[in-house]
Formats: sequence, C-alpha cells, structure tokens
Amino acid sequence: MPGLPDEAYEHDGQLTKRYVRAATLAALAPAPGELLWDVGGGSGSIGIEWMRSHPSCRAVAVERSAERAERITRNADRLGVPALRVVTAPAPAGLAGLPVPDAVFIGGGLTAPGLLDACWGALPAGGRLVANTVTLESEALLAERHRRHGGELVRLAVATAVPVGGFTGWRQAMPVTQWSVTKGSEER
Repeated sequence: MPGLPDEAYEHDGQLTKRYVRAATLAALAPAPGELLWDVGGGSGSIGIEWMRSHPSCRAVAVERSAERAERITRNADRLGVPALRVVTAPAPAGLAGLPVPDAVFIGGGLTAPGLLDACWGALPAGGRLVANTVTLESEALLAERHRRHGGELVRLAVATAVPVGGFTGWRQAMPVTQWSVTKGSEER
C-alpha cells in the first residue's frame, strides 16, 4: 500500500510527503511489469513505492545531486527494492537513452528548459504523466499543459493536528498542485 510514513525515508526535506505520495501513486496507477521514470528523484519515495506495488514493477530515478542519488539508493535498499536504477544527472539530459517509460513522475525541476517536452515526448500513447509542484512558476507551466493536453489539474492540501498550548489545532502543509494526464486520451 502506498504512503509509507515519512520517517521510513532518509531525506533532506526533498520528499513527497505521505498523503501527497499516496495520491500521486494513485494517479500514476502502477500495473505489473510497468516502468516509471521518477524525475527529480529527491529521496526516491515515488519510485520506491511504485516498485513496492508489484514485484515486476521497475523504476528509474533521475536525480542531479550526487548526495541525493546516494540517498535514493540507500532508501531503495532499506525498503526492499534494490533494483531501483538511479541515474545521477540533470534532467532532461539524464533521460537520454533510458528505456521507454509507461509512466513519468516529475517531482522536481519542472522549470528546467525542455524537461516537460522531453518527458511528454518519451511517453507512448496510453502513457501516464504526473507532475507535482508547490511553486507559482511551475504551477503556471502545469496550467498551460493542462489547457493544451487535458488531464486533471488538482490542488492537494493536507493539514495535521498539532499541539497549541493545552489544545490542538491544524498546521497546514504547503499545498501541492498536481497535473495528471494519460497521453492520447484527451489530446486537444
């Protein structure tokens, strides 16, 4: 089941948090034997939970930071998916030569020139793309792609109960804008 506790991952803050991660995996819809590109891998949580969904699921995490790439490998080993492939390179350059994905998750680097086009172009008809962002700049890109390609554009907001003196109140996490689309299903 997706949505391991955040504490299951070693990370430096670059982590798709538990409830957003579960929603992201639901949108990606992993199926047996499929390959995911986890672009801007961060801690590797999406690729790891994709692979945990079925023993035949495969994933490639593309991460520009060598330190984070090493962290992804440690997380994958510790969480039972040592076959997660990690490519240490910036995207979109790091995508060159990778096998054709069934799904692509973009968790970072959306504003990198050519990244969205490279990911979209790599997907075959029926392939799924999910992109998450918390910044206005990336949100504008996702809104434009939603207008062009369709799919679903949602804002995910999560609040957790925390102590407020002797009472309990809500602490809001940054809202995440998510675009999910199946290529060829709603081309405009």
